[in-house]
Amino acid sequence: MLKINRQTDYAVRVILALAKQAEVACRSSSEIQQLIPAALMPRIVAQPARAGLVNTFPGRAGGLMLPRPAAQITLRDVVEAFEGPILLSECLQAKGEDDCPFQSNCPVSPKWGRVRVAMLREMAAITFEGLAQEALGLPVKTLSASMAS
Repeated sequence: MLKINRQTDYAVRVILALAKQAEVACRSSSEIQQLIPAALMPRIVAQPARAGLVNTFPGRAGGLMLPRPAAQITLRDVVEAFEGPILLSECLQAKGEDDCPFQSNCPVSPKWGRVRVAMLREMAAITFEGLAQEALGLPVKTLSASMAS
């Protein structure tokens, strides 16, 4: 089964909780707990912090905040920060003839590549601004709607 791991899901929840805040402010991890076990929260926050998706501030008045607008953070950013490059098949990683004996005349590999590109494109189109608007019951701005204006 192809699925994201639980830590990736938790990170999505944390970033979405930060994106839903009306004002840009530092939030403590207890404020954005999101049903994430407290013992896991530091580990969950560390990876997006290393990837530049969350800023962390230590101390009593510290916490977490987004380093840039939620419109500039995508689902793809978070998934790749935890999962690494998204490959649907080992053959997409093949470098030469020795890696895959079928590479020169394989009809399947290019199809995996097309599916991968479509999935990456879709995940890159999903911003945390849009997810936050949807979670708050606000009208979601879409690219086609903004182009019509």
